[in-house]
Amino acid sequence: MAIDEHRRSLGASASRGAAVTLGAQLVRVLVQLAGIVVLARLLTPDDYGVLAMVLAIIGVGEVFRDFGLSAAAIQAREVTSAQRTNLFWINTGIGAVLAAAVCLASGPIAGFYGDPRLQPVALLLSTTFLLNGISTQFRADLNRRMRFLRLSSAEIIGQVAGLVAGIWLALAGAGYWALAWQQVVLALATQVALLGVTRWRPGLPRRGVPMAGFLKFGGNLVGAQLVTYASRNVDSIVIGSTLGASALGLYNRAYQLMLMPLNQINAPSTRVALPVLSRLQDSPARYAEFVGLGQTFMLNLIGAILAFGCAQAPAIILIALGDQWAGAVPIFQILAVAGFFQAASYATYWVFLSKGLTGAHLAYNLATRPIMIGLIIMGSWWGVLGVATAFTVSTALLWPIALWWAGRVSDAPVRMLGLNGLRALLVYGWAGAASFLATMALPEDAWAARIGVGLLAFLAALAAALIVPAFRSDVRRMASVRRFFRSGGSAPTPDETEEPG
Repeated sequence: MAIDEHRRSLGASASRGAAVTLGAQLVRVLVQLAGIVVLARLLTPDDYGVLAMVLAIIGVGEVFRDFGLSAAAIQAREVTSAQRTNLFWINTGIGAVLAAAVCLASGPIAGFYGDPRLQPVALLLSTTFLLNGISTQFRADLNRRMRFLRLSSAEIIGQVAGLVAGIWLALAGAGYWALAWQQVVLALATQVALLGVTRWRPGLPRRGVPMAGFLKFGGNLVGAQLVTYASRNVDSIVIGSTLGASALGLYNRAYQLMLMPLNQINAPSTRVALPVLSRLQDSPARYAEFVGLGQTFMLNLIGAILAFGCAQAPAIILIALGDQWAGAVPIFQILAVAGFFQAASYATYWVFLSKGLTGAHLAYNLATRPIMIGLIIMGSWWGVLGVATAFTVSTALLWPIALWWAGRVSDAPVRMLGLNGLRALLVYGWAGAASFLATMALPEDAWAARIGVGLLAFLAALAAALIVPAFRSDVRRMASVRRFFRSGGSAPTPDETEEPG
């Protein structure tokens, strides 16, 4: 009875958390879309390129700033008040050191790219490290206790404040400074909002408090994240240093458009999944059920968005960004494929973190990420499209390796995760191709007709895909997600409904 009650309580918490987080993400998507549409018309690719060049280098500091301690606090079975306080001061201290380091490095950053505009921008952005360092454990505390409404509210307040500041400065003719100040205002407003919604307040740091477990977990995780960061930002560094700010601005906007659905779905999914999966480590069947359902839900959402976006990219980018961003269309179409494989790999990331396997995660990244870096550098010989293609190919190669690695070190259901990913790839690849072919004969400037006809063809292709039993089962499982959480488990699995096809 106690176990059943615990399952129902955990399921109810996860259900509320998922509903709140998805609702909040809808608001964040709307705010982010508004920012993309408005700022793209007020600023130039060169303005975005300036910010992207700086962030590609100093962004590595965000990995150090967190030091994996937010995930460590969420994953831990128990965290005392003294431990939370010490974690707060560690993150704050790291943030302060990084802010000073970026100030010292601002001159060399400008020299590396040969662009003096970058030094003052780097000096301004250095303040975000301190602000984000202070906020790290406030976020982790709310996440661990599944206070998703409060956390999401604080983040939305910060996002809106940053967007308002960015638009106001862009209208005033501030150019790339509008983007830089948007980042600073976002971090500051989020921290103020977190103080308002979090009851916890850190005390003074204390000695004699056991911290080794957190630091070991965080150390392994930050090592893996550093290698991942290098592999995912070498493209921006290569483009910015060889082709300039305007070319990087086009690539950056295409990459950010690809990344938007991933961030808006993966991040909240991880927010809910990590604390729940961490509590299900000793229940392999429930663990497999939850991680499989979470991956299915995520892949179908992201697959639909990216496949349709890839098929109708010319019309979508014209509407969202304007004519001056037409050069981003082929870049986005290539990167959309990479986005799907990134989403497919996220379930293995949940496995590594929820089971505390950060050492294995580090080893996986050390073994595979140099492959991605090497391919991207080779791809740069063929310009921006070569970089995008190399990034996509390497991302696709790393997905099956991640599944094999996770299966080697854990009892995670990697075969099921692999089949889920392949099924979603085939279904949404088919639907995207149908959407693209249905609009080939339409005039390029008939953007409304292209999107309308393309959407109808996309939906028709998905309806036709329902003849596949396994995909039909996925749809039923997603429809039953609320019942799954309310009951503490047991949404229908493919075996319980019909044989997978």
